[in-house]
Amino acid sequence: MKRVMDQVRALHRLEPATNDHLAALRVALSVAAPSLVLLALGRTDLIIYGVFGALTGMYGRSEPHQLRLRHQGQGALVLLSGVAVGVTLSVNHIHSWWLVAVEAILAGVGSIYSDRVRLKPNGPFFGILALGACASVPAAVPWHVAMFIAAASSAFSILIGFSGWVRSRAWEPGATRKVPRRSAARRRELVVHAARYVLAVGAAGTVGVISGSGHPHWAMAAAAVPLAGADLPSSVRRGVHRIVGTLIGLAVTAVVLLPEPWALPGLYPAFQEPVHRTAVLALLVILFQFATELFMTRHYGLAMVWFTPVILLMTQLASPTEPRVLILERAVETLVGALLGILVVLAVRRPGARTRPAALAGRTLFRFPRRPGH
Repeated sequence: MKRVMDQVRALHRLEPATNDHLAALRVALSVAAPSLVLLALGRTDLIIYGVFGALTGMYGRSEPHQLRLRHQGQGALVLLSGVAVGVTLSVNHIHSWWLVAVEAILAGVGSIYSDRVRLKPNGPFFGILALGACASVPAAVPWHVAMFIAAASSAFSILIGFSGWVRSRAWEPGATRKVPRRSAARRRELVVHAARYVLAVGAAGTVGVISGSGHPHWAMAAAAVPLAGADLPSSVRRGVHRIVGTLIGLAVTAVVLLPEPWALPGLYPAFQEPVHRTAVLALLVILFQFATELFMTRHYGLAMVWFTPVILLMTQLASPTEPRVLILERAVETLVGALLGILVVLAVRRPGARTRPAALAGRTLFRFPRRPGH
C-alpha cells in the first residue's frame, strides 16, 4: 500500500529546478528564429518544419558544450530522419496503413539507435512525432525546401546550444558520455525494447486507422510515451501524465482556437482577421514551446499542457481544419495511444529494466576525468 501511495504522490510531484529557464530560453530562441522568418515571409504554413528542426535544442541540455554538441547532432539525426520520411509520405500521398507500417518500423529502428547513444529525452518519440505530423499535412513546397527549413533550423539550434561556450568556456577535457558496453545481454535488451515500440506504435496506428480518425499518428506518438520510462512505475506515470496533460492542454488550445464562446463584443476584432490570427498563433507556438521546456524534466504532465497547443497550432497553421474536430480527435487518439502503450509496458517487460528507484542512486549520464586532488 505504501508503494502505491508513493506512486500516487509522484504523479503530482514537481522535481527541483536545475537552471531550466536557460534550457527553455535556448529552445525558445531556436524555435523563434525560423518561426519569425517564415512569419515575415507570409509562410506560416511552413513553421511546422522549422519547429521540428529546432527541437534539436532539447537534447544535451545539462551537458558540457562538447558533449552537448555531439548529443544534439545525434538528436538532429532522429528529428531530420522523421521529417524526411514524413515529407516523402506526404509528397507521394501515402497515408493510412502505409503510414502505420513505416512509422512502426522507424520507431523500432529509432529505439535501437537512441538506446545505443543514450539520447535524452529518451527514445525515438520526437522522431516519430515529426514523421506523423509532416506526413499528415499537405506538402506546400517541394520536399527539398521542407528539408532545408528543418535542417537550417536544426543547425541554428545547435549553434545556440554551443554559443554559451564563448561566454563560459564550459569545456571539460576528456569528458565522455557513459554508454553501456556491448554484450549479448545488452543487444537482447535493445531488440526487445525496439520490439515493444513496434508493437505499441503499430497497434495504436491500427486502432486509429480502423476508427477512421484523421490523425492516427497522434495515437502512435502517444503509445511511444510510456516506453521511455526507466522502469514500470515511471512508464505508467508517464502514460498518465500524457493523458492528463494533453486533456488540460486541449482546454488551453480551445481558448486559443475557439474564442467565440468567451469573447465579449468587440474584444477580439483584430484576432478575427486571418493575417493577425496566423501571426498570433505563430507567436504562441514560440511561447508555449518555452513553457514546455521549462517543465520537461520537472513534471512531464505540465510539459504536455503546453506542448499540446504547440503541436495543434502548428498543424492548424500548416493545414487549417475545423478546430473542434481537431481537438476531439487529439483527445481520443491520445487516450487510446497512451493506454495501449501502458498495456504493452505491462505485457512485455523490458530486460534489464530497473525495478527499484534506488537503482538510480549514484548514477550519472556522463562522467568526467578525475582532477588532481579529487
